[in-house]
Amino acid sequence: MEQKYTGLTEKQVTENRKKYGSNEILTNKKEKLLKLFIESFSDPMIKILLIALAIKTILLFQDFDWYETIGIVAAILIASIISSLSEYGSSKAFEKLQEESLKLNCKVIRNNKLLELNQNEIVVEDIIKLETGDKIPADGIIIKGNISVDESTIDGETQEKYKETNSKVLKGTVVYNGNAIMKVTKVGINTFYGKIAQELQEKQPESPIKKRLKKLAETISKIGYICAFLVAFSYLFYTIIIINKFNPTLIKNTITNFPILISHILYSLTLMVTVIVVSVPEGLPMMITLVLSSNMKRMLKDNVLVRKLVGIETAGNINILFTDKTGTITKGKLEVIKIINGEGKEYQNKKELTQKYLNQIETSIIYNTECEYTKEAFIGGNITDQALCKYIKKRKENNKIIKKIPFNSNNKYSISKIEINNQEINLIKGAFEKILPNCNYYYNDMGNRKYLLNKQKLINKIEQQEDKGIRIIALATSTNKKIDDLNNLTLVGIICIKDEIRKEAKEGISIAQEANIQVVMITGDNQKTAEAIAKESGILKEKSISITSTELQKMTDEEVKKILPNLSVVSRSLPSDKSRLVRISQEKDLIIGMTGDGVNDAPALKKADVGFSMGSGTEVAKEASDIILLDDNFYSITKAILYGRTIFKSIRKFIIFQLTVNFCAVFLSIIGPFIGVPNPITVIQMLWINMVMDTLAGLAFSYEPPLKEYMKEKPKNKNEQIINKYMIQETLIIGIYSSIIYILFLKANFIKEIFTQDIRLMTGFFTLFIFTTIINSFNVRTERMNIFANIIKNKVFVFIITLIIVIQLIIIYYGGEIFRTISLNKKELLFVIITSLTILPVDILRKKYLKNKKIKSIV
Repeated sequence: MEQKYTGLTEKQVTENRKKYGSNEILTNKKEKLLKLFIESFSDPMIKILLIALAIKTILLFQDFDWYETIGIVAAILIASIISSLSEYGSSKAFEKLQEESLKLNCKVIRNNKLLELNQNEIVVEDIIKLETGDKIPADGIIIKGNISVDESTIDGETQEKYKETNSKVLKGTVVYNGNAIMKVTKVGINTFYGKIAQELQEKQPESPIKKRLKKLAETISKIGYICAFLVAFSYLFYTIIIINKFNPTLIKNTITNFPILISHILYSLTLMVTVIVVSVPEGLPMMITLVLSSNMKRMLKDNVLVRKLVGIETAGNINILFTDKTGTITKGKLEVIKIINGEGKEYQNKKELTQKYLNQIETSIIYNTECEYTKEAFIGGNITDQALCKYIKKRKENNKIIKKIPFNSNNKYSISKIEINNQEINLIKGAFEKILPNCNYYYNDMGNRKYLLNKQKLINKIEQQEDKGIRIIALATSTNKKIDDLNNLTLVGIICIKDEIRKEAKEGISIAQEANIQVVMITGDNQKTAEAIAKESGILKEKSISITSTELQKMTDEEVKKILPNLSVVSRSLPSDKSRLVRISQEKDLIIGMTGDGVNDAPALKKADVGFSMGSGTEVAKEASDIILLDDNFYSITKAILYGRTIFKSIRKFIIFQLTVNFCAVFLSIIGPFIGVPNPITVIQMLWINMVMDTLAGLAFSYEPPLKEYMKEKPKNKNEQIINKYMIQETLIIGIYSSIIYILFLKANFIKEIFTQDIRLMTGFFTLFIFTTIINSFNVRTERMNIFANIIKNKVFVFIITLIIVIQLIIIYYGGEIFRTISLNKKELLFVIITSLTILPVDILRKKYLKNKKIKSIV
């Protein structure tokens, strides 16, 4: 066949490559570690830390705090490095998935020779030989032969398309059956596949977490400036007015003494900078990166590959999820689910058939299909043929096939004339509406030939099956001499084939709906099939709306917005439908999830807030997505959503924890000068406190377990700020109470009687600060009264808290002059522990009050 086509010469190949371009499609450049590291500095919280660092550096010669500065630098570097390494590791994992696609070869005729070349070497006017199973390397036209092609990656329809001479074929589609010669007309970015890939270069919408962090940064900056002013004011008020005992003359002397006044003002400015730095939760960027990267690794074990870290958190806030049907909700594989004979009797299992009747069905399938069964493998044939072969699982024997009429979309049937026991028999397989009207007889369950008297009863039963989304294939025989004579047929049976719904997908849809996420199925299938699958999977309910692509296109954007809350199914969909629905949903301030596996899905995956591609999908779809479902399973989406919600809760818990500590530090800085305790904690002690509340706490909260109860909550609003009223309330109540016991500890006479020396009192205070911080971490991590709820599920938390306690005890007893500590006796240590434990009942009362008022935690 290939001898008729000499193909291009090497000179023509070079000329065409220059003229029309290469077949290589360059997607986004591979992420470099250095680039990712630099990009991480654009994080809003990192920007605040950089500003704080700059201010500290400017004051280098005035009052430079090395330890605080080192702490800020460490926080910036740790957050940036972890973020970069996580993104880089994810990028590498994604590149591994792409390796196989880059190895794709195809058969090309050049210089009158059949060669096997990499698809990237193909040029316009190349002659390509196509066979069953080949992936088409470029756009072109069939110039000889007939093939059936799977174009589901392009149009979303699972039914194969039949291509004859002069038919167009597209890059990335797969040959199901047949042989053909194609001529390449377009390559690379000029192909349909390539144009979609180019669209993916559009800038992706900013993630909700980044928007929230920007607002948080603004809020913290404002609070920091206010607190800084209050601290500076309190210091100046103390040094100028209180120390001078409100004496006008002394106050005037202090103000007019320029050197002293300048000294006070400079120190107050230093205090302002310190407060601004302290008020910034420098551990937050690192914690967010840690919680994202740690959950990313856990998700990989659940067949969820996260390409972009922010995709995880965003997934937790999805309001509406647009999902494909084939392979995501359904198995993506056709299966024979039942056989109906001419009497309307149904056989759910092959074992229910008598041997004689089974033999008749097996013969009708084996010798009238393009699929071959060899060594447990199924080779060739279209998806329908393969489903039938898998049901039979038998090989062709030595019976002679005399003549064949292959299936085509016009006839809607195929025929094989075979010889069995010296008798010629025609085997007919195809659409029931073509075959059943011509059947006068049928084989009963004993394999005996009977008159077919009630066709309408059989047609009604068939239509009932079609209403359930079942595909119908009719088998018949005849002894007519002419192979294409369809008169006087004998019905062998009606084969019911279906792409079964995944059991776990049905459960996943139920979980998503319980999580207040609207699930909308978008499919290329016809409306009847789509609605049947949607009903069975639980997507289509009583008040749900099902529309076709044609109906959708006739509607204005405003009309779509009105029906959107009740929309459940879009059938016969086009690629543009998905992108339009994403745009309209985003205009309603919804957070959108979109699944897809085909080239046609890529633009919508890119535009959506979270794009979920399938592991078996096209490379273009994977490139456009944020998350790849390695098992192509809808249930895995719910896992991603759960992890996303867990991450957001972990971030909020950490913020409450850190803001409470920061509140106490700032409060003491403001009140301290008025009570004669300007510096209750040394610089070295503050370094350890910073390590506890930033690095170690960040690690501890990063491993909070994903709890199923989170899936019963509503998604967070797109514009909801990261800090809410609940968090402010908890921070203020525990922060104020902790500050009060700190001040009492420092000033109360009865406590000074317990701690007989100043050094013992200050050691006790330092220990109290650490212990109350530790105990509050238990309060923060759960909204339940039982502070140990699910504690075993976060072993990292238990380990880190234990480590902090051990190190604190070592510091108390061995810290000496470096940490300004002295060994406490049992009585003193016990008093500190009991005092720190008092924050537990305070928080329990707070939680009980909220419970009685039926106010839910919104962490």
